[in-house]
Amino acid sequence: MRAALPDEEQITVLLDGVFLPLSQARVHPLDRGFVYGDGVYEVIPAYGGRYLRLEAHVARLERSLADARIKNPHAAREWVQLLTELLDRHGGGDASVYLQVTRGVAPRDHAFPDCPPTVFAIPRPLKPVPAVQLDQGLKAISCADMRWQWCQIKSIALQGAVLLRQQAIDVGADEAILHRGRWVTEGAASNVFAVIEGAVVTPPPSNWLLHGITRDLVLELAAQVDLRVDERPLRLKELLVADEIWLSSSTKEVLPVTRLDGVPVGDGLPGAVWRRVWDAYQALKAELRAQ
Repeated sequence: MRAALPDEEQITVLLDGVFLPLSQARVHPLDRGFVYGDGVYEVIPAYGGRYLRLEAHVARLERSLADARIKNPHAAREWVQLLTELLDRHGGGDASVYLQVTRGVAPRDHAFPDCPPTVFAIPRPLKPVPAVQLDQGLKAISCADMRWQWCQIKSIALQGAVLLRQQAIDVGADEAILHRGRWVTEGAASNVFAVIEGAVVTPPPSNWLLHGITRDLVLELAAQVDLRVDERPLRLKELLVADEIWLSSSTKEVLPVTRLDGVPVGDGLPGAVWRRVWDAYQALKAELRAQ
């Protein structure tokens, strides 16, 4: 019998349209998410009980479902209603909601079954970014991108990304920045930006990387604070000599990388260009909390 997780009785989850305590949630062992990793997911942040870009996350979920050829069990407005009620039941505040949709429960067979998908969502408190990461930045390593070729799908089959992130952790780094040959793709769990000659450069969306919702927000905020934005293929050799490197994700927002492969990035401290975007991000969060 598995050990109980902390506060299981106090955590309300959504499972196939029903709100219930986490302790009562059960998924069939033949669910294809468990057997095959056959599903997609989203992680949606909220500040002050209000989602940040919920509609954009739902739209990306719909794209992932379509690319994975998994039945979409809800219209967009229904997703918004369910996720909003789940957050309300959580009690508001700063939170992140993990949402997973699998192909469903069926006898083990590679061919697609005719079955309803499984939907699971769980809210958790969203912890603030540690002050040390803002003051000192992150450490990263560069790694060959050995994952599959449909990275635009936000798949729950994350073993490749897990192994790459662990390579970074094993050498005392925080993240692995991935490349296919000479071209940078993304982080193991993040999108990548570089400041080069005053411009904010990031690889364009493709099947080699996830089209990040926070990535798009960072680009919008950069433009708002009068920075030049350049979505273009990014060479690894450019990244290695960039003035600044940033990583973005829904729960980490946008953070500076100050060491890459053991070498300082710029002067080895969080850069002034990153600070302008970070401040704009915090202002946006404050607006959400004040609503």
